[in-house]
Amino acid sequence: MTPEHQPPTGTSAIDTHDPLFGPPPGCPAGALGPGGLHRLYGAGAEDLDDLYERLREQYGPVAPVLLHDDVPMWVVLGHAENLQVVRSPSQYTRDSRIWAPLLDGRVKQDHPLMPHIAWQPICSHAEGDEHLRLRNAVTSAMATIDHRSVRRHIGGHTQHLANSFCERGRADLVAQFAEHLPMAVLCEILGMPEEYNDRMVQAARDALKGTETAIQSHAYVMDALNRLTLRRRARPEDDFTSHLVLHEAKLSDDEVREHLRLVLFAAYEATANLLANALRMVLTEPGFRARLNGGQMTVPEAIEQSLWDEPPFSTVFGYYAKQDTELGGQRIAKGDGILFAPAPGNIDPRVRPDLAASMQGNRSHLAFGGGPHECPGQDIGRAIADVGVDALLTRLPDVQLACAEDDLRWRSSIASRHLVSLPVRFEPKPQQDADMPPRAYAGPGLPADLRLPAQRRESQGAALPAAVPPPRPAPEPPVPVGAPARGPWQRLLRWWRGE
Repeated sequence: MTPEHQPPTGTSAIDTHDPLFGPPPGCPAGALGPGGLHRLYGAGAEDLDDLYERLREQYGPVAPVLLHDDVPMWVVLGHAENLQVVRSPSQYTRDSRIWAPLLDGRVKQDHPLMPHIAWQPICSHAEGDEHLRLRNAVTSAMATIDHRSVRRHIGGHTQHLANSFCERGRADLVAQFAEHLPMAVLCEILGMPEEYNDRMVQAARDALKGTETAIQSHAYVMDALNRLTLRRRARPEDDFTSHLVLHEAKLSDDEVREHLRLVLFAAYEATANLLANALRMVLTEPGFRARLNGGQMTVPEAIEQSLWDEPPFSTVFGYYAKQDTELGGQRIAKGDGILFAPAPGNIDPRVRPDLAASMQGNRSHLAFGGGPHECPGQDIGRAIADVGVDALLTRLPDVQLACAEDDLRWRSSIASRHLVSLPVRFEPKPQQDADMPPRAYAGPGLPADLRLPAQRRESQGAALPAAVPPPRPAPEPPVPVGAPARGPWQRLLRWWRGE
């Protein structure tokens, strides 16, 4: 791939005298780099969603662009074309060692995106028998995760986080909730709860932004994962890391560490963004909240809608052409780099002609990839989002946005679009026992449109769903020691505690 304005493999496919060669209307000239290609960074790339739509109009479903240091790349904008890339391992690989700009020295080792681009000994970069060996180790370790225990961790950390701001009547649900809950739960799953702190959260966020300090932040996270790998090699326990270490595939320390990195970064970024986006939708879209409160939509269905509208990763680095081929009407040369792009792919007008239409019940979004490298940890992210959002709305049923919707701001990088803050207000509420399920606030005067789905259904005489805790019942006679718990509240407590 070269920086000339035709597809990055030559100069004949696009006429540089064509009017389309110039900047589109409203596009600052500073956004163009060598060969007249659009940069995905710097001036003119502050709104990547808008840029992707202009690229779609100019080039169609596949467009040539420039990464940092004006490194050329293709970005895939079409839904079908994205699926074609991830489902064609004979044509495209995740192994960046065949990427032409890396081979010819245009991509340096200190490139800001190197943590995402560099080949790693992980299943998502492997092929054939090696891919099967590594992928089986990861999926087998994930199969050992106790989902009741995970739900308990999610609920407990949600309670702790809500307790930190519930008495104030205001909070920033990005900085105080969405950025912390996934990291706290993932540290528990991996087996390093002691590593969960503000510094770990900040380092993970920075490493994923592709900033000038990304390499240092990435090193901080990797140091923690290295310590964990060595501890579990010496003394295994019942956690994801130990099962990865003990798997019959006999992963080396480097392989274990890199797969921990893969799980931590991918699941953290995806879930932090998913939580923030889902909560924003609840707070800013009246119809969305009405469907939730009226029982026409469940929290898991709301999460899937969010995955369509705001996928956690805008693009994924990267895929590389193993041979000369064609994609979306563009000539792709062997060694060209390709960005898998869920964000523009999910709003391809050929798939979603009406973006306002509900995608309820449709899981064909690109948020978790596809093909042999489809995200193996997507259920963890979904569980954190489902339980976390539901528990928080139980604690704060009257939560409302504390600023104008137009004042919300996003921080965009090539990899993701991250909501900067989500200020909210609510009536101050007392703290709750973090070892107990969340309980709805029973204060007077709660408006009908802010009631929880459980409250509305209860008032209509409908049965409560299992995922929503019922109100605390009146005291019952003591249960003899050793007798099984009776009643829905006791059964819920046993489930919450993992008994």
